[in-house]
Amino acid sequence: MRDRFACPKGVSGRVDKILADHYQDFSRGFIKLSIEEGRITYADGSSIVPKSKIYPGDELLVSLERPKTEELEPYNYDLTVLYEDNHILVIDKEAGMVVHPGDGTDDKTLVHALLHHCGSNLSSIGAPLRPGIVHRLDKETSGVMVVAKSELAHLSLAEQFSSRKTGKIYQAIVCRKLEGFGEFTQPISRHPTVRVKMTVSEKGKAAWTKWRSLKNFGKQFSHIECEIMTGRTHQIRVHLSAAGHPLAGDKTYGYKAVKGQDCISRVMLHASKLSIEHPETLQKMEFTSPLPWDFQECLNRLEQ
Repeated sequence: MRDRFACPKGVSGRVDKILADHYQDFSRGFIKLSIEEGRITYADGSSIVPKSKIYPGDELLVSLERPKTEELEPYNYDLTVLYEDNHILVIDKEAGMVVHPGDGTDDKTLVHALLHHCGSNLSSIGAPLRPGIVHRLDKETSGVMVVAKSELAHLSLAEQFSSRKTGKIYQAIVCRKLEGFGEFTQPISRHPTVRVKMTVSEKGKAAWTKWRSLKNFGKQFSHIECEIMTGRTHQIRVHLSAAGHPLAGDKTYGYKAVKGQDCISRVMLHASKLSIEHPETLQKMEFTSPLPWDFQECLNRLEQ
């Protein structure tokens, strides 16, 4: 149920600030997120943005109830924890694990495992089926992920990711020889006909990927490191595929199986380093994940 709010006489300014002054049990950050998620609108139902100005007599429909997580069954799974305190949990995600429930997923996602590990100590201000989730890795991608345990952490991390204040380094094995270093800046959008895919498009959102070659394996494969300056869905996979170097194992974006390379059993992408600012202390923190056994085994086999 929504509350009807009327801007008082003599009051005007940014809507997020005015509502934060009025609803003092909620942070301005939470109110801003509620506006962005459409839980605060004009009285006629039309949308509003956090920086919109309102004036005396303007009426809004306001819903500030924190979404309740649906009944998800905790999954007893031994997470690899890199760091944990009252605000954040940093894990080393294994390849093959889906991050959150969705169409076609089972009850053994990372979210289910987080509910077992953290209990009720997960931020609930995001989507009901995604408690604590502020960013994600694809199912077949391994490596470092940070999870929000508190509301403070959720709002802080969401802002850091959206404003590109985080540092994200990946390692990948790509098809064909790729030498030196460079960057990709083509915009990325949803594929026009295959909705589960993304594609390079002039009408897409800005995307920026830096890369450098670490080692070449003849003319067939290269081991590279990527730094993503933006966080578009499938960004590294799309940029490398568009450049003619699809990731090893990535059949969605052009990988063709090579005879004798049975070590390539998944998309060979690993989130090796993540840098964030701690939500409470504001201290710069950096977390790293060593190459998982299947990735390292693949490199060893290619070397041979």
